[in-house]
Amino acid sequence: MISIYLIPLLVAMFLAVNMGGSGTAPSFSAAYGADLIRRDLIPGLFGIFVFFGAVIAGEKVILTVGGDILPSETVTMTISIIVLGSVGLAMFFANMLRVPQSTSQATIFALAGPAIYLDVLQTRRLFFEIIPTWFITPILAFILAYSIAKYLYYPFKVRFKTVLAFLQGNSAIKFFVVATACYVAFAIGSNNMANAAAPVLAMAVNMLDVEPGSQNFMMLMLIVVFMLAPMFGIGSSLLGSRVLHTTGKGIADFGPLGASFISIITASILLISSLWKGIPTSLVQMNTAAIIGFGIVKHGRSYIFSEAP
Repeated sequence: MISIYLIPLLVAMFLAVNMGGSGTAPSFSAAYGADLIRRDLIPGLFGIFVFFGAVIAGEKVILTVGGDILPSETVTMTISIIVLGSVGLAMFFANMLRVPQSTSQATIFALAGPAIYLDVLQTRRLFFEIIPTWFITPILAFILAYSIAKYLYYPFKVRFKTVLAFLQGNSAIKFFVVATACYVAFAIGSNNMANAAAPVLAMAVNMLDVEPGSQNFMMLMLIVVFMLAPMFGIGSSLLGSRVLHTTGKGIADFGPLGASFISIITASILLISSLWKGIPTSLVQMNTAAIIGFGIVKHGRSYIFSEAP
């Protein structure tokens, strides 16, 4: 009987592996592309900071995903397998096709399917908080990236070329770029860990009759996160190499510092979404919007929207 209930955990591990593969590039592409970190060190660092992000800042998102779309009391073993399996397969095929996808959005819609079928879909947070945030955060990332690039980064780069050239080779800058990568991994843990952990946790809470938010709930959450976090690192190792190489070598257009500023913008918005309202949101979309903002400042609108390959 106990082995049967391990199936949702195994499916959640499969999902976490795929999230690790897709999350490596936005985290460590700048540091890897600038040859500031060895490839074999990335999966371990990524998994460690995803774990810390989930434990320190991920509770609200886990509660949202675990009960604010599909009521937690309706999450059975079968439903948790359906939800996790659907998202895991979607992310697996997306990784194989090298197509960036939002795990958070896939998870929310996967939860909405059973909720509609059971006629228990909770629409208030979905339509008035979560979906509006999906539209607002990429726009905010674009505005911040465009403003920082136009009024701070590139003016500084033009005026202080000598200083910047000196800083590029300084160990403090190298540390800054790697620390930024770890910060992005922390933000991913605070938000995306919920996609794999919440359905398993909701099932366990029902089985053990644990009160959400209680000390026993926190202990269960810690156990689930502890088991899933290493899967992010394994996914980084197995699935992240090709995307990391492509993305990492492609960020040379912005330079490691420019790419790090893009990462700080998107990771900060993601972390605020986690801590403030516990809303699962898309790092991929914010990252794309921020890159477009920086690109417009450097190359102009016509290149970005018409001539860029």
